[in-house]
This record gives sequence, C-alpha cells and structure tokens, in this order.
Amino acid sequence: QQLIEIARSMATGAKVLVFDEPTSSLSQHDIENLFTLIRELKAKDYAIVYISHFLEEIQEITDRFTVLRDGQSVGSGVTAEAEVANIIAMMVGRDVKDLYPRSDRVVCERVCEVRNVAGIDKPADVSLELHRGEVVGIAGVVGAGRTEFFRCLFALDSVRSGMIKIETISGNAGANFTPHQLWDGGVGIVSEDRKREGLATELSIADNLTMASQPFFITPGWQSKACEPWIEKIPIKCASPFQPIDGLSGGNQQKVAIARLLHSNVDILLLDEPTRGIDVGSKAQIYQLIDELASGDPENGIKPKAVLMISSYLPELLGTCDRIGVMCKGKLGAIKAIADVDEHSIMLEATGTEDMQ
Repeated sequence: QQLIEIARSMATGAKVLVFDEPTSSLSQHDIENLFTLIRELKAKDYAIVYISHFLEEIQEITDRFTVLRDGQSVGSGVTAEAEVANIIAMMVGRDVKDLYPRSDRVVCERVCEVRNVAGIDKPADVSLELHRGEVVGIAGVVGAGRTEFFRCLFALDSVRSGMIKIETISGNAGANFTPHQLWDGGVGIVSEDRKREGLATELSIADNLTMASQPFFITPGWQSKACEPWIEKIPIKCASPFQPIDGLSGGNQQKVAIARLLHSNVDILLLDEPTRGIDVGSKAQIYQLIDELASGDPENGIKPKAVLMISSYLPELLGTCDRIGVMCKGKLGAIKAIADVDEHSIMLEATGTEDMQ
C-alpha cells in the first residue's frame, strides 16, 4: 500500500515527496525496502520531506533536520552533526536525561497466567505469567499475532484452546468472561488503533476518560472532578475536560486512553503499541507513567501494577521492560530477562532466523 502511494505521486510528475510517519505500521524488512527506495529517489533528484518520531530513522535517512514543537520551528541542523540528546531536548522543550526511567521495582504476586492459548486463527501458542511490579514486553513483526493474543486475553476474540487465569476472577477468562467482567476484575486494555477502537472520537475528553467507570447518574460536575486529577497528573494538554477529543494531538489522545484505565484503577494494563505515532515529549511522559505504575508507592499504600506491553519499537521495549518475549508466526517464545536480550537477538527470533545463526 505504501509503495502504491509513492508510485501514484511519481505518476503525477511530482518532484517533491512528503512521507508522513511512513513506517508506523511497517515491518523491519519493509522499512529497509522503503529506505532503499527513498535513496534511489534522492539519487534521481527528487526532494524528500520525511516526518517521523523515530530519531534513528531521521539519523539514517536524512541530510538535514528541522524540529517542530507546538506548531513552530524550534531548531534545525545537519543530521550527521547533531546529538540525539539535543534533538530530544528541542522536541520536548527541556533536557531529558533519561528517556526510559527505571525505578526500583519489586516483583510481587502473580496476577495473570496464560497456558498454551490459541485463537481461531492467531495466536497459535502463547504461555506466560505476569506479576505485579513488572513490565513484560512482547516483540515481533507485523502479523506475528501479538494484537490477536491481546484480543483473546481481553475476551474480544474467541479462544480455541488453552487457559487464561486472572487471579482476581475465578475460572477460565478466555472462554467464560466478557470484556466487561474482565474490566470489573481489574484488567484494562489500550488498543493499538486509538481512532477506531481506543476512543469515541465524537465525544469529549470527560466522556472518554470516565465511560468505563461511571455512576448511574452523571453530572458535569462529577465528570469534571473525576477528570481533573488525571489531566494534571499525566498531563493532558487541553482547554477543559469537555473539549472534543478529536481536537487533541495524538499524544494527548493516547494519554486519555491510558487515563481511562487509571481512573478505573485496573491492576493489569494491556498496552498495545502505547506510543505509536506520538511525539517524543508525550512518549517520555508515558514511559515515566509506566515506570510509576510498575513501581507503585508502598509507603503510601499504592500497590504496583502489572503491565503487559506490545511494541514494534525495540528501544522502547528494551528501555521500559523487565522481561521480553518474542512472537513469531503466532507462537510466543520464552520470556527472557532484559539483561539476556538485545535488538539483534530479538530480530533473529522475530523473523524466525534464530536457529540459522
């Protein structure tokens, strides 16, 4: 589909091509092919404007860069001469010493157990355990079955075989429970597709944030009081809780989707591509929030949460997770400690070439 869009632009005789987040849904193999094509177009005197939140892509494919923040240019330069930390500081508006904060985390009781789960099509075989006080990541290429596993885990898709046990709910959640029952049992999900599945874009921030946990009788005063702590804590940049959510940036929309889980005080957070298509500043805030949720605050009686996260962005997984598993062709491999994996080993396993080395 991406290649067809490029070919259409070339067929019209365009000599300036604008790529807006072209790799957000591409596999690593497709990204490499895209970069090869861009280099060929550059050699044929096409001018390329490449928009991306992935700094490693900017470093690899561009000659010069410009940083936009809040609708204004805040810096530019020659890519080869730029320090990544300086670019991030321009994007965020402040120095970010540690993009991936990691507080002391204490692994506590198990909250979820999955054994040999298979869906109607995908996943084919998934087993894992999830505990309070940890962030577990699931890597894999597009089409590996990661999202399908989350849909089975949250009872959105049927489970063909296997067992899913949520410690706060008795029985086999994958076969017998509805998403509503899982939510009441402390499980919350953030979809990878916030526009179509994650948010009700025609409603307000307040409606989206509180819709999963509302009293029988709702007033604007109640909604405002319920939303304001989360708008301040995360924070969500908006005019008021009653602003239409489709008027927010992608990063602020994603924060609302996550705030809905926090408002409902879920214990298990299923985050599917939680930072896809959002700016570095919002990413830094979400990473900070994930760390706080997994760490908890025992001194103030706040239990740590359990976070299960899908991401195609390997630096994100390596920076935020305590353990990582790789899914390939619907099957999830062994969950390994972060110290035992790196980008190379993850990609080998994700592409099924691990045994060929």
